Amino acid sequence: MDAIGWIIARATGKSVLKLSSERIWQKMGAEQEGYFTIDSIGTPFAGGGLSSGLRDLARVGQLMLNEGSLNGEQLVPAAAIRSIAAGANPEHFAKAGYTSMPNGSYKSLWWVFHNDNGAYAARGVHGQTLYIDPTADMVIARFASHPQAANSGNDATSLPSYQALADYLMKQAGTP
Repeated sequence: MDAIGWIIARATGKSVLKLSSERIWQKMGAEQEGYFTIDSIGTPFAGGGLSSGLRDLARVGQLMLNEGSLNGEQLVPAAAIRSIAAGANPEHFAKAGYTSMPNGSYKSLWWVFHNDNGAYAARGVHGQTLYIDPTADMVIARFASHPQAANSGNDATSLPSYQALADYLMKQAGTP
């Protein structure tokens, strides 16, 4: 992903940080500045290292839930969001041994659960999560600092919790 960030910067003349700020962050009404981890010469890491406020992270989730549209403006092509949400081939993903995500996949930096709700998430290794559940019309933004640098360290509690919250919200809304 970092290589794609370099290509974007070369093609546009703007860093991934500058471009995402102009095209997404400012337009979505972020309350705080977002930051990327940078290397020794100031190049942002495009594949991770985003720092933001929790409410702004939730705004990114809402943007994903709305298929790239926010406040009547298409900030990200809907087809790109649908492609992410569709995920990749779960059979290929199974070979990686992620037993905490049966039938899951990974595509474009997003973890796709291939569950009945069509849920997918951006996840950090210490439990940070941006969980999108289209069926429940739900976004969960979570900061965390789990001591184990592996999602498997908290999947057993977090993933069922997200599903339980989605089920509760759908029950309250009268959604089967």
